Amino acid sequence: MMDGEIPSWLQLLDDEDIQFIKRLVLASGSLKTLAEEYGITYPTLRIRLDRLIEKVKAADNPKIDDPFQKRLQLMMTDGVINSSAAKKLMKAYKQSLKKLSDKNE
Repeated sequence: MMDGEIPSWLQLLDDEDIQFIKRLVLASGSLKTLAEEYGITYPTLRIRLDRLIEKVKAADNPKIDDPFQKRLQLMMTDGVINSSAAKKLMKAYKQSLKKLSDKNE
């Protein structure tokens, strides 16, 4: 990573996730303090942090280099789509790539 360059995993997070990270840092990593700031319980905040951790792992997964597949993984982590829908979308995406490839040959 070059100086001043934003890591790709961070670019894939939405504004709400970035604000959460900022507030966590400003709270010195104290989940208890952050839960109080958000006006939610510690277990609720912990669930949100766990989801964010999974999202960062998915965004930073070196095994997934295709942007569409990475976006699907992030959507699953966010609970936007379930794994069954993601698999169907990925299958359709791969089929469309194959058709494009076959046309260009």
